[in-house]
Amino acid sequence: MILEGLITTRNPDGTIRVRPMGPVFSDAHADSFLLRPYEPSGTLDNLLRTGEGVLHVTDNVLLIAQAALKQLKSCPPAHAAVTVEGAVLEESCHWQEFKVVGHRPNSPRHELNCHVLHRGTHRNFWGFNRARHAVLEAAILATRIGILPDHEIRAAMVALQVPVEKTAGPVEISAWNLVLKVIVESLGKDGLPTCLATTDVAGKKLASRAKHQTSNEEPPL
Repeated sequence: MILEGLITTRNPDGTIRVRPMGPVFSDAHADSFLLRPYEPSGTLDNLLRTGEGVLHVTDNVLLIAQAALKQLKSCPPAHAAVTVEGAVLEESCHWQEFKVVGHRPNSPRHELNCHVLHRGTHRNFWGFNRARHAVLEAAILATRIGILPDHEIRAAMVALQVPVEKTAGPVEISAWNLVLKVIVESLGKDGLPTCLATTDVAGKKLASRAKHQTSNEEPPL
C-alpha cells in the first residue's frame, strides 16, 4: 500500500527540506518501508548523504499542497527528532523516524529501503473528508503539468471542485485555491474552475440542505 506522507530531510546547510512522498508499506504495523524518489531530487540527495529522515502523516492538506508545489518559504513549526538528526513537523498526526538500509539506483527512479527507528504521535487523525482527498488529488495533478495532457487536468479539476464545494472547511478552501492558482498560472483560465470563497461554499451547503429538507430527501453525498 502506498501512503501519502511528508518527508523531512536535512540539507547540506543544515536547513530542513519538506517534500511529499509516497512510501510503500506492507501493512500499517510494518517496521520497514520503501521509498521510490525520482531523480533529480533534493530529498533523494539528502537521504543518500545522511541516510536518515522523518516520515509524517498529516490531515492538513494545506501543508501537503504547499510542500508539493514548493510554496513553503521555510520549514513549518517543528521540533527535533529523537533518534535521527532531523525535524518532526508539529502539524503531523504521527511520524516515523527512519534510516536508509538499502539503495538500488535504478535511474531515473531510485529505490530506498528504510527501517523505522522510532514512532511518535501528536494527535489522532481526525477522519476522512472528501474535500481533503480532492485537494490531494489536485496537488498531484499540479505536479504532473507537462506530463499529463492539459485537457485531462482541466477536466479532473472541474470534477474535483464538486466535493470541495460540498464538504470543505476554510483550510481546505485555502489549499484548493492555492493548487488552482498554480495550475491556472501554467495552463491559463480556460476550462478550469474559479477560486472559491468560504462564503460561497457555506452558502451552497446551506442551500442544498434546505432544499432537501423541504423535499424530505437526503442531500447527495
